[in-house]
Amino acid sequence: MSLEGKIRPDTTIEEIVEKYPELVRPLMEYGIQCIACGEPVWGSLQENARQKGVKNLDEILQKLNQMVMQKEKHAHEK
Repeated sequence: MSLEGKIRPDTTIEEIVEKYPELVRPLMEYGIQCIACGEPVWGSLQENARQKGVKNLDEILQKLNQMVMQKEKHAHEK
């Protein structure tokens, strides 16, 4: 699922912040910093997770993609 989702290990933090700002808080709760001094952090999700010692990236990707799919589903229902 995670590799087929909209958020992948190689998705940049900048892209996540721009397209899915609602994911900033969950990522920070997982220990992955997204914003520094009001600007997106450079690099991919996988790079930043590795730097922070995050081991459960697949689980995080699955949850993030579920959040994106739920948001899109609700948007289409309106």
